[in-house]
Amino acid sequence: MRLFTTLTSPYGRIVRALIIEKCYEDRIELVPTVTRTLDTPVLNYNPSGRVPILVFDDDNFLEDTKLICEYIDALEGPPVLAPLDNWDAKHLEARVRSMMDGIAVWVREVRRPENEQSPEIVAHECRRALRLAGVFDQLVADGAFDGPLDLAQLTLGCTLHRPSGYPKTFNWRADNPNLANWIDKISQRRSMQETLPPA
Repeated sequence: MRLFTTLTSPYGRIVRALIIEKCYEDRIELVPTVTRTLDTPVLNYNPSGRVPILVFDDDNFLEDTKLICEYIDALEGPPVLAPLDNWDAKHLEARVRSMMDGIAVWVREVRRPENEQSPEIVAHECRRALRLAGVFDQLVADGAFDGPLDLAQLTLGCTLHRPSGYPKTFNWRADNPNLANWIDKISQRRSMQETLPPA
């Protein structure tokens, strides 16, 4: 199997981190790629051009981070990181993913030329991300992210453990010490260290 993704994609990073946690690096080849070009190899398999995609030996593929993670997690034995019947864990992972989705929109917006940016979108996504950071800070304090590693924890780690690449106004650490401490701890895992996006 081959995983096509950019090295800067937070969505691809989740899958890459899960592969490391499952010790499947020798079973799934990482194929760093680019997107939004006419010659991207992703288009040979996936007409949407989105990454990550997991390509099988017969050239069939899976698209969508959560779907790929659930497939990989269930390759041998019962799924551990993405259990199919744990609705509390699924709900928590979805809430974290909503932060990642919003930040992705925000980052794309501020990378446009300044005269093409929407101040309304920037302000909306800034408020959303900071609001969710406050929610997750309380959830960390309540122990919601304790326990065995799961997809929600990996997703939160991949969302916030980035030395660079955030909009400058996303100072989430200032008012969220519980969350900041939790991110500092999970960032020590090999799966987080080895999937850091390039600066």
